[in-house]
Amino acid sequence: MYLTKEVKAEIFKKHGGEAKNTGSAEGQIALFTHRINHLTEHLKNNRKDFNTERSLVKLVGKRRSLLDYLIKKDIVRYREIIKELGIRK
Repeated sequence: MYLTKEVKAEIFKKHGGEAKNTGSAEGQIALFTHRINHLTEHLKNNRKDFNTERSLVKLVGKRRSLLDYLIKKDIVRYREIIKELGIRK
């Protein structure tokens, strides 16, 4: 399993402030980015896996909406998370 409980806690601790702060926008964006990277690697090897491709597109859309929310609320936090995770706009 690529996403264990410890990995999730590490992601939220690094980006959300603490491991139990799972609702922060930064933590959610970081978790989505981790999952997107994993699915992208999977699709490089299995290019005909259309269900995974659909899931990837949905995840990217969810992350985009969270990033749009963050840009409206606090542009500084948005710029920090984009720089940290290496997401291109």
